[in-house]
Amino acid sequence: MIIPTPSRSSPRPGSYALGPDTPLHVADPALAPVARVLREQLLPGTGCTLPPGRGGIELALSGELAADPGAGPESYRLTIGPDGIRIAAGGPAGAFYGVQTLRQLLPPHTLRHSALDEGPWDVAGVEIEDRPRFAWRGVLLDVARHFFTKRDVLRVLDQMALHKLNVLHFHLTDDQGWRLEVKRYPRLTEIGSWRTESKPGWNETGDGRPHGGYYTQDDIREIVAYAAARHILVVPEVDVPGHTQAAIAAYPELGNTGAQLAVETGWGVKSDILNVADGTLDFVRNVFDEVIELFPSPIICVGGDECPKDQWKASPAAQARMAELGLRNEDELQSWFIRQVSDHLEARGRQLLGWDEILEGGLPPAATIVSWRDNHGAVRAAREGHQVITSPARQVYLDYRASDSADEPVPVGTVLPVEEVYAFEPVPEELRGTPAADLVIGAQCGLWTEAIDNVRALDYQAFPRMSAFAETVWCDATRDGAAFAERLAHHLGRLEALGVEYRSPEGPRPWERRPGVRGRPVTLEEYLAEVEADTRNIR
Repeated sequence: MIIPTPSRSSPRPGSYALGPDTPLHVADPALAPVARVLREQLLPGTGCTLPPGRGGIELALSGELAADPGAGPESYRLTIGPDGIRIAAGGPAGAFYGVQTLRQLLPPHTLRHSALDEGPWDVAGVEIEDRPRFAWRGVLLDVARHFFTKRDVLRVLDQMALHKLNVLHFHLTDDQGWRLEVKRYPRLTEIGSWRTESKPGWNETGDGRPHGGYYTQDDIREIVAYAAARHILVVPEVDVPGHTQAAIAAYPELGNTGAQLAVETGWGVKSDILNVADGTLDFVRNVFDEVIELFPSPIICVGGDECPKDQWKASPAAQARMAELGLRNEDELQSWFIRQVSDHLEARGRQLLGWDEILEGGLPPAATIVSWRDNHGAVRAAREGHQVITSPARQVYLDYRASDSADEPVPVGTVLPVEEVYAFEPVPEELRGTPAADLVIGAQCGLWTEAIDNVRALDYQAFPRMSAFAETVWCDATRDGAAFAERLAHHLGRLEALGVEYRSPEGPRPWERRPGVRGRPVTLEEYLAEVEADTRNIR
């Protein structure tokens, strides 16, 4: 009943009684942080303090598993029998994933924040050998359209950890808000982090309520450290040169018109983008320098998506820059802009990540792309020798409605039921069986928050579809939908114990029908037509 299901599981005779007196032996000092998180996670719902000692739970490193060329540090072997519980792993990450599997082998109520009984709990004998299929198993969280507090973000990290998801793609800036404190440019948060109102769903009328917030640099350090303890990499995104109206509102000299803009209150693609002046490039480099100081991630996302070029076409300064550089069109100008950022990141030991639009005009040599407009970008980039993360909107964007019911609280986007998320295959069909398939390093699901304005709505949109997605990136390509449905029915009890307000399999419950947040439904036909036309105005 484990999600994601292990690579191999075999029953063993007997069981082990886990109770308040169960000891914990850490055979390798490198696993001390994993032991610390294990104690933190088990104590509230079981009362088990796991004092040091032998004969209970053992955490150990395995040279055999570490040498596994496929998974290595993320692989583990969990063995349970009358003599105890042993987790042998290829590295600390594998040990941590073994701990998450152990948590799921216990009764769901042991995941609660307070113990409901004193145990002991019999854990059936089993041997599990497990490893992930992909190195990148990500969740994008958009905190620019609607701000989620630090506590909310830590809660998402806990949900990811249980599902062995290991990358938080943190979308920190957009037209509707700038969420990252940048010491050198204080107006980014003084002005750019607040807007006067929001448009509920895709409605035209605003709600009249100011909305905003941002993370201090210490908040970011805390989030990054909390994620690292759970073997989750936080990959920041500062979107340039488009999706930058909040930044231009704070510093009008960054724009192309000189106009004093407001932070955007509606959704969709906006025409105001960064100019291509030397001073603006210095601004971008300085911002990324502070991003690099805060985020140890080896890869940094610069966005590059949905960047309309009308202002550059009308700008004498942009046209002069194109003439100076010998560029043929504005797509090449964006490619040049992105390359300046890429060169800056590479000089500081980081790699650039961008959305598939950065293919237009040519990619920087070391760039990795996230392909969201179906799989066209993924196929092209992989064939050109670039690493790829697949995230096709109509298959893994969890902000899309889960059914075509009129009662869906956020009826936006194409219909994406849990079964279709489970059917998602990260490697595009055109690449399968070719060397380029190896360049698909994983996939990520998306939680864009234009129509997700609070943590309850986030839960509803994310689960149980995120549980299905976790299995698509952990397990091999052969998956059993009927078996998953059976395991999911049990897994919902775990989500309930954790306080996750998931969407019921029966559909929206009465209190989840929020008419004030309704938006215009976007049909599958509309979506596909817009992708084909490359208008890039759907998230």
